[in-house]
Amino acid sequence: MHIKEHKEFRERMRLLLASFAQELPDRITEIEALWNKLQKEWDSKVLQELHRSVHNLVGNGKTFGYPQLSIEARALEQALKSLMHREAAIDTLQSARISQQVLELKRISAEQAAASSKNTIAGGGDEHALLQNPHASNLIFVVEDDAEAAQELALQLRYYGYEVEVFNHLDKFRAAVEHKPHAIILMDVEFPEDEMGGIQIMEEIQQDLICPARVIFISVHDEMAFRLGAVRAGSVAYFTKPINSTELIDQLDLITASQIQEPFRVLIVDDSPMVLAYHTAILEQAEMTVKAISEPMQLLEVLSDFNPDLILMDLYMPECNGIELAKVVRQTDGFLSTPIVYLSTENDFNTQPEAMNLRGDDFLVKPIDPAHLVSAITSRVTRARALRSLVIHDGLTGLLNHTAIKEELAREVVRSSRLSTPLSLAMVDIDFFKKVNDTYGHAAGDRVLKSLARLLKQRLRETDIVGRYGGEEFAVIMNDTDATSAAKVIDEIRTVFSRLLHLSHDEEFYVNFSCGIADLAHFSDAASLSEAADKALYQAKQRGRNKVVVNSGD
Repeated sequence: MHIKEHKEFRERMRLLLASFAQELPDRITEIEALWNKLQKEWDSKVLQELHRSVHNLVGNGKTFGYPQLSIEARALEQALKSLMHREAAIDTLQSARISQQVLELKRISAEQAAASSKNTIAGGGDEHALLQNPHASNLIFVVEDDAEAAQELALQLRYYGYEVEVFNHLDKFRAAVEHKPHAIILMDVEFPEDEMGGIQIMEEIQQDLICPARVIFISVHDEMAFRLGAVRAGSVAYFTKPINSTELIDQLDLITASQIQEPFRVLIVDDSPMVLAYHTAILEQAEMTVKAISEPMQLLEVLSDFNPDLILMDLYMPECNGIELAKVVRQTDGFLSTPIVYLSTENDFNTQPEAMNLRGDDFLVKPIDPAHLVSAITSRVTRARALRSLVIHDGLTGLLNHTAIKEELAREVVRSSRLSTPLSLAMVDIDFFKKVNDTYGHAAGDRVLKSLARLLKQRLRETDIVGRYGGEEFAVIMNDTDATSAAKVIDEIRTVFSRLLHLSHDEEFYVNFSCGIADLAHFSDAASLSEAADKALYQAKQRGRNKVVVNSGD
């Protein structure tokens, strides 16, 4: 995390604390007014409003540096809760006790407000712990004394979208690591002066790094001594020469996929703007994307468009409570399995089983330590994404499967039509794929499919959606892109793919693909768009293959 980010986060927290301190007198006045109103005329709705106001003060007080206020508010909350379960009006003794508690709340808030400048936000912790991954990198260092072999490897890596720097000498490499310690290192083990020179220099470099470098060793040796030395030097993988480039790219993709992932999307529902701002700041500092709403009745308006990975929901809110809101979510198409984490100061364990029975996934008690909040959300979202991935992704390529890509197309067509933005669909098909399988075997064919899938994902934008439509056919949904622009992008990928070297039993070969494209400007719904792109693909095949054809509806 940069120093500037540290300062921005601390300033954001400082402003929230100051805002709470400024609003506190009005909150206490509101509680006192509601209690006075209730004493004059008993009203269950006024009692519920008073309970909610005191309840919010319990969690907010401790969160924003007023622990004694929180303790007194909790005692008052328990007294009000006991009244809510009774049908009879309050008796004189209870009324006097609650009046005293309200006065005590007023006294404590006045005393603590005077010392508010000394308070700190609860659970501030180490801001470094809030970041999921501050050192993501797509940079590869290739360290190899054979200049020709190094350049050939670098060329293949660049085709797949990696940034590559080549080093033929260890001294220059050592200097580069000091400036860019987060690069992924492809290190040859053998050098002219020492057959284990790569391992030895990595051992030395690792000792000087705060975070261990991720290094993949490449060697002509497959003996235990070399592999053990590599492990001790921090290897994450070990390949023997000649290198299978597909397997090497797979390994690199595994490493980078864990660090370059789509930010977690968290929807927070809480009627307290102060709490919303606090939790939003913490989660955004952890590089999550947050949508916060303070009006529960707005939930359906944002649910589909935001498509959250997780919903963080307060239990006590006006108009409807969190459990009722969870029922609405579970009855909305597409959100049956979305994790719901309840957030409340509630310590009545009778409520928690009810929340869990409604397919809630966790129950966090306010105030919650920032690192714990980030950790709880991270574990829930990671697990949910992994389970969803098994359902919607193709096992071989990792792309969306046929059903999922069709659902995405329908969703994106509706969105683009509503926003009046362009959208293109590209259907990509590998040329003579049956011949590849017949000539080189199905294992080689699978590697070709995986290489095209990887190339599409790495060369396209994060906003583009890629799926395996079936067999050797792929679908690409390109948002905010007309057919002409889409054709230009896909044609560049076609050129790169035609230059990729494939290997089967030491035999090298090349493969091409054809593509058909249609856009929403000429075809107004998902079915006609898909049919038009298929027709364009057929035309590309008819015209000799290895081409990109656009269907403009003429």
